Amino acid sequence: MEGDTTAPTHPPMRTIGLLGGMSWESTAEYYRILNERARARLGGVHSAPCVLHSFDFAGIVDLQRAGAWDEAGRHLALAAKGLEAAGAELLLICTNTMHKVAPAVAAAVPVPLVDIVDVTAERLLAAGVRRAGLLGTRFTMEDGFYHERMAGRGIELLTPEDGADRAMVHRVIFEELAVGVRSEDSRRAYRRVIGRLAERGAAGVVLGCTEIELLLDEADSPVPVFPTTRIHAEAAIEASMAGR
Repeated sequence: MEGDTTAPTHPPMRTIGLLGGMSWESTAEYYRILNERARARLGGVHSAPCVLHSFDFAGIVDLQRAGAWDEAGRHLALAAKGLEAAGAELLLICTNTMHKVAPAVAAAVPVPLVDIVDVTAERLLAAGVRRAGLLGTRFTMEDGFYHERMAGRGIELLTPEDGADRAMVHRVIFEELAVGVRSEDSRRAYRRVIGRLAERGAAGVVLGCTEIELLLDEADSPVPVFPTTRIHAEAAIEASMAGR
């Protein structure tokens, strides 16, 4: 309106860029949690401003199985540049496993990357948990990148000792949860694995694959559960509002 000197409303949140589709089942959870959290913080009909690059997960899985992590990192870095160009002001890699290539993504763009391992470590420390069980894909449980970053925060991670248990956890993620299957048999198998981790001294359990919390919750564990999808999404909302 001519003569209107009212200052434009400052956006209450920075736009969140999502590197998703790995799998889309958990990316859908990210979107739901981000928007629920934004509404809870801001009220009314507020929702989270987001831009999404959704990968065809099959291609990423092929690179994982081939050990082609450098190539996978290049794919994610290129997508991160696209998200920045689309207006993203901070980034999320919507998967634990692909944080193995987080340094390549962070180096590709100037906008901050909210690291899932770091924000989960903060929750563990806030709860006084310095020894936790870790469930995730074979790559997350065995490749060391998750353990090393947690160790840098003073947290020890325990993974299932039995190779058959690790193989079962991995198989359920890829063959069931990532394709929308929820099995009571698998829930019971996961509960047994968590019980053994607790017996070894785990004071909490990190659900270190973004699909696992589609199957499990606090009732499935004798120790506190740390669901990384929810933790990551909630941290993203806090980061997007910081300084606004």
